[in-house]
Amino acid sequence: MNDKIPRHVAIVPDGNRRWAKKKGLPAWKGHREGAKVFNKLLDWCKEFGVKELSFWGFSTENLERDKAEVEVLFKILDEFCNSAIKELSGKRKDERVLIRFVGNQEKIPAKTLKKMIQLMDMTKNNSERKLNLLIGYGGRWEITEAAKKIAEEAKQGKLKVEDITPDVFQNHLALQSEPDLIIRTSEERLSGLLPWQSIYAEIIFLKDKHWPEFTKEDLKKCIDEFSRRQRRYGK
Repeated sequence: MNDKIPRHVAIVPDGNRRWAKKKGLPAWKGHREGAKVFNKLLDWCKEFGVKELSFWGFSTENLERDKAEVEVLFKILDEFCNSAIKELSGKRKDERVLIRFVGNQEKIPAKTLKKMIQLMDMTKNNSERKLNLLIGYGGRWEITEAAKKIAEEAKQGKLKVEDITPDVFQNHLALQSEPDLIIRTSEERLSGLLPWQSIYAEIIFLKDKHWPEFTKEDLKKCIDEFSRRQRRYGK
């Protein structure tokens, strides 16, 4: 594989609401426009040779926003599931993308959660390309959940305390894969994105660009910037 192309790209698509405010539109319009960009993103990644994409749909904190705004987010998620199920049903298995939903699913509407589970089951045997959708995700949530699993296994005698290593801990995370490149629009912080997995990721902040403004050319520029960096992995 070409090591100048990031195998795994993670994206924090920030700025939907600021984009809408700038244009005098309600916040939900920004989420709608952001969804349009996301719908093109997988094709762009495929064209540029990116094999895995992690996309932060919304965080645990986002679910505490205005009820009407949260309902729009859930509606967009439900529409994505409907579209993906329909599209995948018409494709050969070797053309499908492995889809995983990562996050706290307790607040997801039951009808949408059922479709999410169906999508993961439909694509579970695919490996060529991967899409990790971080829905109701928070870095502290993921770390806490991993710690709970390890504690429970230790309590049951399945795991000795002295056997808990970084590899063991990572294997208990909701997502084990480590991103090579993280892109965030609109801001310059990670806000808890994949805190364990991202320690050696290259990071590019597009502070002056809101997510609905993100283009194929922006992705290409980020990949080109990645290719120019020398990765040392702490060595």
